[in-house]
Amino acid sequence: MWPGVISKQTMAKRKAFALRINEDYLAAMQRWANDDLRSLNAQIEFVLRDALRKQGRLPRDKSTKNS
Repeated sequence: MWPGVISKQTMAKRKAFALRINEDYLAAMQRWANDDLRSLNAQIEFVLRDALRKQGRLPRDKSTKNS
């Protein structure tokens, strides 16, 4: 799987979430999404996932939980 690509398994676990965001941040995210040929939603998920990964905040993979 390519980095940043969401699998069908992950998509099944997605939940809708209303987000209040500064309009300048939103506009900047939209420009970035356009540059990367992503939807705004996919770009926000990409940035959040990257930040969580860098901070070691992503949950451990289920296959390694019992290790």
